[in-house]
Amino acid sequence: MSRILFDSVTKVYEGDILAVDEFDLEIEDGEFLTLVGPSGSGKSTLLRMVAGLEEITDGEVHIGDTVVNWLPPRNRDIAMVFQNYALYPHLKVRENMAFGLKRSTNLSAEEINARVEETAELMGIEELLDQKPKHLSGGQRQRVATGRAIVRNPAVFLFDEPLSNLDAKLRKHMRTELQRLQQELVTTTIYVTHDQEEAMTMSDRIAILNHGELQQVGSPREVYNKPENTFVAQFIGSPSMNMFVSELDRTGERPRFRGDVDVEISEREAETIAAQSDADQFLLGIRPEHIEVHETAVEGSVPATVDIIEPLGSNDLLYFDLEDGTGVDDVVADHVEIGEDEQSDEEEYKAFILPGSIPNSYERNDERVYLTLDTDHMHVFDPETGENVNKGWMATADAQAESAAEASD
Repeated sequence: MSRILFDSVTKVYEGDILAVDEFDLEIEDGEFLTLVGPSGSGKSTLLRMVAGLEEITDGEVHIGDTVVNWLPPRNRDIAMVFQNYALYPHLKVRENMAFGLKRSTNLSAEEINARVEETAELMGIEELLDQKPKHLSGGQRQRVATGRAIVRNPAVFLFDEPLSNLDAKLRKHMRTELQRLQQELVTTTIYVTHDQEEAMTMSDRIAILNHGELQQVGSPREVYNKPENTFVAQFIGSPSMNMFVSELDRTGERPRFRGDVDVEISEREAETIAAQSDADQFLLGIRPEHIEVHETAVEGSVPATVDIIEPLGSNDLLYFDLEDGTGVDDVVADHVEIGEDEQSDEEEYKAFILPGSIPNSYERNDERVYLTLDTDHMHVFDPETGENVNKGWMATADAQAESAAEASD
């Protein structure tokens, strides 16, 4: 049993620097969980507390049924892969992989060698066993470091940004390899990265941190489709979610948002939003794939101007400016964060388009286009708290259909 439990775990460094703030999370036996967040969010600190490389200021960390706060690292039955691989340069690959076994087990030399060769075959590095790290490429060193962890057959794998030193192509290949290995071995894994694409493609669940606080935990689809707040909404997803400023108007025949974009909503949706927040203005969040771009005005469309178009192959990414938009910073309180970086008054808005769908746009910026938003995938955020106040009510067409069915009953 290698379940991991964080129970109100807190880490404070000298100078009252709060790195992790009352972190609570349970990781199931055999689960692949990724800790993701910007630099300084506390993700590596959490990993090092599990490994026993950092003391815990308050709270408890459990591995299985054991509280490991005061256990030395060698007694925790964990194996860790570091960002810099941490291979001994004077030892051959075979000796690097066997090093931990020799120090922590009573296996014979023959048993250790057999286990090393079996793991090397699993990792596809059997022909490298008699070479030293200086003769290996970055990808080969990463395989050796991972093999050194696997050969110990630990209860828990800990990965601290192990792919960050690799080039983009090799990084994509290696994350597929790590997924395959974890599924074969079914070992509880905590993986730390600042790369949300890695987190989305590799994880059973993702835990998103910011300033030492847990923002949301869920499956990749859950955190992408139903973000709890503006930070998650713009940190998860590449490109990030668009944020438009609009005011909820309930004076007409049907409630609607008016502002940067005008969107008509149902009375039930308006009541759900009003029950969660008393704000006058809201941030409407919608992802680039849920915006349709037209050359001419259509019913309900919003005028915009082309800023730049990035060709991406199967589709293009259109950056556009709203005409007379309010600007996110004009209404967001100072303590609310929108994504990893601070936003400027000139908010970047994005939409996916088919290649060549806007004639001459590559040569002529500032061209006017018209946008329609798929409100089935729209989120509503309170600008003062950053919270998602419609709780995913408009996040899927299925939710709308369910609402209509309930109303007809």
